Amino acid sequence: MENLKDFMLLFHMELNPHYHPSQEEIITMKNLWSNWIGGIAQQARLVSSYQLGFEGNTIKNNSEVKPGYLTEIKTSVSGNLVLKAIDLEEATKMAKHSPILEMGGCVEIRNVLTTFLS
Repeated sequence: MENLKDFMLLFHMELNPHYHPSQEEIITMKNLWSNWIGGIAQQARLVSSYQLGFEGNTIKNNSEVKPGYLTEIKTSVSGNLVLKAIDLEEATKMAKHSPILEMGGCVEIRNVLTTFLS
């Protein structure tokens, strides 16, 4: 197999506390995610994937701790997936099939550094 690199996909969603999906919508989205991630895993390209919860803290540069996740922007990171790809272009092509896009969200694709500050 070619020399593959790790890329992290960060899934962003617009903050909307008033949206409550129906049970049917939840099942449909779970199936879309499962199929998409399963397809990446079948290619032996999946490293890891996590959906993020709503509990957390944010620490500012002055060491102030605020309860909750970062909401000063209009979107929040809702999860991530690390995959293996030849290059950024291939990782981007794979990300174009992410179900987050059907949900109105977006995907940020970043290379993963193997050594600190390299």
